[in-house]
Amino acid sequence: MGGTSSNDLAFSCNCGSVQGHLDASAAKSGNHVVCYCADCRAAELYLGQPDPAPGPVDILQTTPDVIHITQGQQHLGLFRLGPKGLFRWYATCCNAPMFNTLKSPKLAFAGVAAARLTTPERLGPVISEGYIPQPDGKRKHKNVGRSAFALFSRMIATRLSGRWRSTPFFDVETGEPVRTAMTLTKEERKKLYPKV
Repeated sequence: MGGTSSNDLAFSCNCGSVQGHLDASAAKSGNHVVCYCADCRAAELYLGQPDPAPGPVDILQTTPDVIHITQGQQHLGLFRLGPKGLFRWYATCCNAPMFNTLKSPKLAFAGVAAARLTTPERLGPVISEGYIPQPDGKRKHKNVGRSAFALFSRMIATRLSGRWRSTPFFDVETGEPVRTAMTLTKEERKKLYPKV
């Protein structure tokens, strides 16, 4: 699942049962973003993590081919907040949120929870912010166009090069995730966060 180097970005779940690394290039080629959206908050709460509000959830947007799980693959779990929601991967051993992906390996996107990285400072400054709460109750975005362009450019490059086939999250022959996704009902989501 890829060699290691001293420049790779190590990650682990809270208890250390799930470990691995991101290729060193991920810090430079990925998007360091933060999100204040209701779904990101609800996902943290569902897993029993501290409520991130009023702060955001810190994420590195990259592609699955740079993610290498070297220990504890059997502890990966998967859920969705709704039938069309992101695939949200977590460590079943300690309920640590770890990754987000789209529903198909051909859509080569992965969000990595920055809190799981051993050296998150290597991600550099945040380049965009989503769903920033405003005093009037509305939400706004900051520099989302920049991160969206980079995200889609990476996805297209990964698709054209065939690197989308290198993923720890899917069986690329069937297109199915390596874990069965548990989908929360609307009622379950409301219990986590009434505004979801």
